[in-house]
Amino acid sequence: MKLLKAEKIENSKYELEISVDKAAFDEAVNKAFQKESKKISVPGFRKGKAPRAIIEKMYGKGVFYETAINDIIPGVYSDAVAEAGITPVAQPDFDVVSIDDNGLVLSAKVFVKPEVSVKDYFGLEAKRTVAAVSDAEVDAEINTVRERNSREAEVMGRAAEMGDTAVIDYEGFCDGKAFDGGKGEDYALKLGSNTFIPGFEEQVAGHKIDDEFDVNVTFPTEYHAPELAGKEATFKCKLHALTRVELPELDDDFAKDVSEFDTFAEYKADIKAKIEKRHADSAEAAIGDQLIDALIEKMEADIPAPMFEAEAENLLRDYDNRLRMSGLDLNTYMKYTGMTLEKMREQFLPQAERQVKARLALEKIAELENVEVTEEDINAEYDRIAAAYNMPVDQVKASLPADAISEDIKVKKTMDLVREKAVVTEEKPKKAPAKKTTTTRKTTAKKTTAAKTEEKVEEKTEE
Repeated sequence: MKLLKAEKIENSKYELEISVDKAAFDEAVNKAFQKESKKISVPGFRKGKAPRAIIEKMYGKGVFYETAINDIIPGVYSDAVAEAGITPVAQPDFDVVSIDDNGLVLSAKVFVKPEVSVKDYFGLEAKRTVAAVSDAEVDAEINTVRERNSREAEVMGRAAEMGDTAVIDYEGFCDGKAFDGGKGEDYALKLGSNTFIPGFEEQVAGHKIDDEFDVNVTFPTEYHAPELAGKEATFKCKLHALTRVELPELDDDFAKDVSEFDTFAEYKADIKAKIEKRHADSAEAAIGDQLIDALIEKMEADIPAPMFEAEAENLLRDYDNRLRMSGLDLNTYMKYTGMTLEKMREQFLPQAERQVKARLALEKIAELENVEVTEEDINAEYDRIAAAYNMPVDQVKASLPADAISEDIKVKKTMDLVREKAVVTEEKPKKAPAKKTTTTRKTTAKKTTAAKTEEKVEEKTEE
């Protein structure tokens, strides 16, 4: 291989011209013949047994060139990239310049890592805002645990109420005739869940076990079965059983059952402390986001679109992996959401652009500040990844090259350096507006955005 030309043809795009001498190309063509001739039938010869000269006479001298070129490209291209000193960020476009008595000449046009400049990256300003813990947040956390420890209790001696689960038989009739899909037996219906047609569940309420009764409803005008849309129907029903969820009392016994604490007061204080920790972690993550945004503003680079597209593809692949870990996959997800791969790539593209820009900026700062990575740093990162994924360290080392690990650590160290030299001011959180209340005060347990616990998931990607 000989690199004839390495020329920058536009911003972040190079053209390489690579020469392969005749001996090397002839050897590649001969190997292609050995591989492809087994598939070729020539009259007068058994399949795969025709001489090369006969095949070339029949199909043309270049019959094996395509295979030979495809086989030879990876090695010569890799050598040419190393000699040119460039870092490709996308698959190249290859063209054959010539094939003659001197051998083969290839052209490869490829996008490369852009030149980056970053200025004034130390002393960036950011604000830390740690949200206060509200009683509603603590109550929501406790109520979630309370609901997990609830039990279904049989209801006796009273009529069904909204919130009960009623076990019923039912059969629907429209214009006096039973219709398909309108019959069920021993169906457990949570009254108030809006599972059935509007008005159905409310009419079950008020009936007692063993009651037989009619439920009269009107199907919605946009009902999925056109033959029933907008029509009146009667359901013949029988109530077999009633159950209701019973929540445990919020007392010391509850605390002992669900935690290591002996009193409910201690348990509640621990819940509050954990939420405070999450708020503090969230505030720290927000500082990192502010600093990244500031770095991006101070960076200049002509970034080729394939870099963003490749990162969006990585994010899509990571999302697929997370779906698989939860028992789903991308195809199932798209089926139920109506999404397509193209739409998902579009959704990931803004995040991909931000991550590419952030990494380029941090890599440039690492170069300017001579950030170094030690062998101890690399081994510690291997140990961390092995522990996180419950894998043997040797297996992690086999799947992740040390160079890639080193680059990730360098980026993280650089971000730590930028964070260390940043000017961070404390800011009090804005108080939420007081909600209007009625004379009867009722506490509603709601989950808040502050309860997010996945701020640092995919740590390497964020870095």
